[in-house]
Amino acid sequence: MNLDKAKENILKAGFLDIKTSDKIDFVKEIIKLKKEKNAVILAHYYQEPAIQDIADFVGDSLQLSYKAAEVDADLIVFAGVHFMAETAKILNPQKKVVLPDLNAGCSLADSCPVEALQALKDKHPDHIVITYVNTSAEVKAISDLCCTSSNAKKIVDSVPLDQPIIFAPDKNLGAWIQKETGRKMLLWDGACVVHEAFSIDKLISTHKSYPNAKIIAHPESEDHILKTAEYIGSTSGLINYAKNNPAKEFIVATEAGILHEMQKEVPDKKLIPAPAVEDNSCACSECPYMKMNNMEKLYLCMKYELPEINVSEEIQKKALIPIQRMLDISSRK
Repeated sequence: MNLDKAKENILKAGFLDIKTSDKIDFVKEIIKLKKEKNAVILAHYYQEPAIQDIADFVGDSLQLSYKAAEVDADLIVFAGVHFMAETAKILNPQKKVVLPDLNAGCSLADSCPVEALQALKDKHPDHIVITYVNTSAEVKAISDLCCTSSNAKKIVDSVPLDQPIIFAPDKNLGAWIQKETGRKMLLWDGACVVHEAFSIDKLISTHKSYPNAKIIAHPESEDHILKTAEYIGSTSGLINYAKNNPAKEFIVATEAGILHEMQKEVPDKKLIPAPAVEDNSCACSECPYMKMNNMEKLYLCMKYELPEINVSEEIQKKALIPIQRMLDISSRK
């Protein structure tokens, strides 16, 4: 049975369980399953608040990579998107890794097919390849180094100045790193739909309503958004900036899920999500893939230990090399 069919059957079984019971307390049942299965829940900041609150660890891609490499659990439940769960599996090939919704993908990862990146490599054999973690295991397997938004500058700086670089797949992050490092890189033409959804006109209007607010932005955002920002940084970097800066108001240009954890850190400060081009329920930018996961799917995923993430041994061994290089470089002082 393929994973999609297995997932369909499991979800049906789960819904039957829910219908035949008075009411499932997902928090209680998930805590129970964690203990029974020696499971750990890793969740990204962009997950819904209930998942963040029940997770054993909440972080950005770099933090979650470190945590995935050191977890002491039989079952890793990754509340995030597919490439994140794949990375956890690459770092923990002997452990079972599951993802609440197998369809929780990533527009950025989808923008960089392995065949196309290999063709670019073949045209530029003298270049080394640095890929953002928002890529498939197959893409990581043909990369020399991986990076996250937290460590991209450090990773690029670790490469000799005379060594040409292909940077993929996020052109906005790559362009920002070029400015920060002074390095000229061959950039892949990819982008995140969430971080390209911000409206500069609405952002300016919002800032007029909150003239004392500091604009802070994720480097995956477009250049015209970054030019307005007081601070540019990774998801965890944005939280730390809001925590340590004396300002009382912040306009935050990244996926709106960050506001939950950020507000915990700065309960006395006002956080305003940067407005998106399209009108939606929260007038902010949300990742539809991240929001595919919910407490019901998390419960079913843990109960049935599916959908499981699998990576072939060949790809796992090759993909581990650039990830481990990234972790080693990032840990240097």
